[in-house]
Amino acid sequence: MIKADNLSYRYPRAAADTLKDISFDIGEGEIFGFLGPSGAGKSTTLRILIGIAKNYTGSVSLFGSEIKTVKASFYERIGVAFEQPNFYSKFTAEENLLFFSKLYSSSPSIDHGQLLEELGLEPHRRKRVSEFSKGMKMRLNFCRALLHNPDILFLDEPTSGLDPTNAKTVKDIILREKRKGKTIVINTHNMQLAEAICDRVAFVVDGTIPIIESPHHLNLQYGKRVVNITYRTANRVEEANFPLADLHSNIDFQRLLETESIETIHTQEASLEDIFIRVTGRRLV
Repeated sequence: MIKADNLSYRYPRAAADTLKDISFDIGEGEIFGFLGPSGAGKSTTLRILIGIAKNYTGSVSLFGSEIKTVKASFYERIGVAFEQPNFYSKFTAEENLLFFSKLYSSSPSIDHGQLLEELGLEPHRRKRVSEFSKGMKMRLNFCRALLHNPDILFLDEPTSGLDPTNAKTVKDIILREKRKGKTIVINTHNMQLAEAICDRVAFVVDGTIPIIESPHHLNLQYGKRVVNITYRTANRVEEANFPLADLHSNIDFQRLLETESIETIHTQEASLEDIFIRVTGRRLV
């Protein structure tokens, strides 16, 4: 679906490349996340993938065609939601969606009224966008990206500025689009979002990609294979750790379960942010 080989990019008059010989592929129906701090190269990668920045070296193809050669019909098949959305501020939310839907050759197959309702914007559909908060604009921007039922969604920090309830709604809609077979590319530094919904993630730092893997396999590789148990004895809470290997035959583990009042028991997975710091030596700032 999406393939990049030896991709490099340098902005005009820049002293160095923003992207440095990166390669990746994204399969049909996959949620793929580019993770990294601001300035790492995530947004530049997105700009190339949607055909805005074409002065790159290497090869980048979508739907089997090199990005540099795509025609207008290409944009009928992709939906894009930037982190900083632009709307006609004197138009209402509904007027904006109707206007943008007319830019596509086919009639919208998505009910924008239903999207507005799902994202809590139905009561504000006739309100001018100039009166919207950032979070409301982000939700409207997400609606706009879905309007024409695209095959690929490009989402730049899709939960930025959203409260937990609306962030969960956006996450649920993204997963619903995946179940429809859509390919979804996300730029984010929100590791919790990436861990919850991405099939694979690419760590981006200083224009390079040191690792591409699923969050599950990263947790297995970098997490501690240990079970942590907290239990209460008299008026104190105690803690014990046991290796996962041969846990079923660990006599001390079995004795603890049989004789003590267990409060919590869980494995010691590393968070995706911990793994990012360990692999890249950089924090998500």
